[in-house]
Amino acid sequence: MCLGIPGRITAITDPGAMLATVDVSGIRRTVDVQCVAEPGRPLDDLIGRWALVHVGFAMALVDEEEARATLALLETLGEAEAERDAMRLTADLDRGEAA
Repeated sequence: MCLGIPGRITAITDPGAMLATVDVSGIRRTVDVQCVAEPGRPLDDLIGRWALVHVGFAMALVDEEEARATLALLETLGEAEAERDAMRLTADLDRGEAA
């Protein structure tokens, strides 16, 4: 099952392509932030914000409390490790490393 998993936006890596780095439980991954970017506001405003990440896209912004509660729930359900493994695999592929 694929879920949205909370990650903290740590950097804007390509403003023109609307790409940012998110940190999901220590795993850093490049994601598209087009769905969460606010028109007329600089993308740098997203740095430090939490977003639900799914298949390379930040789908929605969430507050830190909700993000931490969601991560805890995923841990309890045993889904967090599978999601982190998927994030780790795609992060390796982004860097051109074989899985």
